[in-house]
Amino acid sequence: MEIKTQEIIKVIRSTREISLPRFGNIEVKEYKSAFAIDAVTEVDQQVEKNLKAELAKVVPEASFVGEEFGGNRDSECFWLVDPIDGTGHYIRGIPFCTTMLALIKDKQVVFSAIYDFVNDIIYHAEFGKGAYKNDEKILVSEQPLRGAYLTYEINYRNQENKALITNIQRRANVMHTLSAGFEFILVATGKIEGRLTYDGFVKDYDYTPGSLLVSEAGGIVRNFKSDSFDYKNLNFIASNPKVYAELIDSEDSIEKMM
Repeated sequence: MEIKTQEIIKVIRSTREISLPRFGNIEVKEYKSAFAIDAVTEVDQQVEKNLKAELAKVVPEASFVGEEFGGNRDSECFWLVDPIDGTGHYIRGIPFCTTMLALIKDKQVVFSAIYDFVNDIIYHAEFGKGAYKNDEKILVSEQPLRGAYLTYEINYRNQENKALITNIQRRANVMHTLSAGFEFILVATGKIEGRLTYDGFVKDYDYTPGSLLVSEAGGIVRNFKSDSFDYKNLNFIASNPKVYAELIDSEDSIEKMM
């Protein structure tokens, strides 16, 4: 299957005409849960509909799965899409929000993009061909764990996870944006050193695009207690190689706490 990168990017970038005018100036249509970050707006739905229609013209053999309207994850080839990751930020005019999509073929992530529509920057990757910020190649950092910045999504309400959280906080600087897509951008561009997800709160469309972006930028993306990555397994680490070695391939591996 030919991946028409520039045509795909053109489709993604066209959604800015929908999302940017309402940035920080839109009402909540509904909430999916009791938490403010689980909001839905008309723009979430409009962007998803637009992507579904336009991507079908570029990659007609791919079906479509979106956060808002679902789809068939059993297809051999399909798009996995989060139209607005960080909707809560979007509503408030906080720029930690992106449009994300990944192309899955034969259960492998072969293309992904995270679009920072506020600043009109597309981060994209194709399997085996590197990761890019618009047309500029990007790489993860070479910073070791000492002095590293990490972000994590771990269910803090589960008492069994408290020791793991404490261990991570003790060994590195920790930050949170409450936006998976934005944090994957930070890892892939070397602004921070890694993101860990264990017993998390969200879905495959929140993580799958960023997983390919980080790995193609020279990072390591693997499920915990595994030497590979399955995008359907939502427990994983995405980091630069040095941090991975210190957190996982060491005598005091955090995997012993899982």
